[in-house]
Amino acid sequence: MILWRYILRAHLGPFLFSNVIIVFLFLLQFLMKRAGDLVGKGLGGLVITELIALNLAWILVLSIPMSVLVATLMAFGALSQNNEITIMRGAGMSLYRMMAPVMVAAIVLTLFLVRFNNDILPEANIRLRTLMSDIIRIKPTLSLRAGVFTTESELPNYRILVRKTFEKSNDLEGITIYDLSQPGKNIVLTAEYGVISFTPDFSRLIMDLRDGEIHETRDDDFNDYRRIRFKRHRIVMPAEGFGFERSDATKAYRDDRTMSAAMMNALVDSVRQEQQRKKERLKNRLANEFTGMFHGDPVFFSALPARAGPDGVYPGYELRPRLNRKERIPARMEPTLTTVPDSVLRYQALLRAAEDVRVMQSMIRSDSAAIAFDQQQVDKYDVEIYKKYSIPFACIVFVLVGIPLGMMARRGGFGVGASLSLGFFLIYWACLIGGEKLADRDLVSPLIGMWIANIIFGVFGVFLTIRFARETRVIDWHALRRKLPKRFRPREEAPINPYEA
Repeated sequence: MILWRYILRAHLGPFLFSNVIIVFLFLLQFLMKRAGDLVGKGLGGLVITELIALNLAWILVLSIPMSVLVATLMAFGALSQNNEITIMRGAGMSLYRMMAPVMVAAIVLTLFLVRFNNDILPEANIRLRTLMSDIIRIKPTLSLRAGVFTTESELPNYRILVRKTFEKSNDLEGITIYDLSQPGKNIVLTAEYGVISFTPDFSRLIMDLRDGEIHETRDDDFNDYRRIRFKRHRIVMPAEGFGFERSDATKAYRDDRTMSAAMMNALVDSVRQEQQRKKERLKNRLANEFTGMFHGDPVFFSALPARAGPDGVYPGYELRPRLNRKERIPARMEPTLTTVPDSVLRYQALLRAAEDVRVMQSMIRSDSAAIAFDQQQVDKYDVEIYKKYSIPFACIVFVLVGIPLGMMARRGGFGVGASLSLGFFLIYWACLIGGEKLADRDLVSPLIGMWIANIIFGVFGVFLTIRFARETRVIDWHALRRKLPKRFRPREEAPINPYEA
């Protein structure tokens, strides 16, 4: 247990340090991406803190596996550099026993992330989406520029023009206000000086005017003109959208990113049942259509070619000329008590059959599109279900990869550890995204698409671990040197430690 604590303590520092760095980089990326939606909205400190806290949910899901890889690389690199691994081996401790505490910690982190992905992450995502929607709806703080009218989107029914503004105060000079809030009236306010402010809830804009006039006319009677002079006058205008209004996250629509695996499994089952009902309905409709079209119509069968295909179906290349052929009908026919000529009946029967086929084709296309859409929904939710387990499992995979790589790069320090971690995680993430895209397009199974990265890296990690446990070289550098021309061979150095690969 002492060695377990010692090995885990060697991982704790790099894990926490790398996790803080990765979280900071993700938060910085988010703030830079959303700066346009956040700046100028008058958001309070509590709202900004809540926004950052809600973003930490999805960031931790990604940063923890990355930090596991960095920690194992750096910890085992340091242990190898200080010859502590050699000492442990000399004491009879195998590499598998050295890996045991790290693997147990990785399993604990995996179980924690699985629970986190199903219980905390969906709720954090729905609250984050609702909060961002509320923030985006906020209009930027009203900014009056000298010589420029306000717009309809800023203040509906009012147009404000000022001649002079002051950066460090809300004072205004040379104010003109066009009041369009009363249909049938034209109201213009002018003032020499004024002060602009908002109510505490940002629902009203208040302008305190001094030394001005109010001019008012009516559209139906231009002779009705009034002018009012004032020393002080206050005008209050509606300013909807400038304040922060919270929405109820519990009533928001949930998609695949805001559901737990249990919720998505229930939804997938219902979609599959509906898809099966559509398939059965399509099958029955096709059977009924074929029965109605081709059963008991002697005129139709008399118009068919003399022979059918090997499967009993009349080939289309023989039916189409008959459908397109227009048989000549005599210009004058003597009225008789007989029925329509057989040639006309056959032609009409073929036309009816062709129309029925076109209707059936349209029905098949419509039902097939609905079934395909249901399958896309099933694949999309299956991808998210498997993702909730595959990303946490990366903690175990990265332990298998990180320990042998750390022993190989034992003299690199944090720089080499961070570089290797970034490179491997980029490759892992590319495999994960590629598998997700292929699964969404139904080109591969969602299970394969979401687990292929873990399978590839897991096999690679097991291979490296077994090679190092057996103290065999992963790469024979001496053999590679011998294959190089002499002038390109590096200078001979001390014997290579087998753990350096």
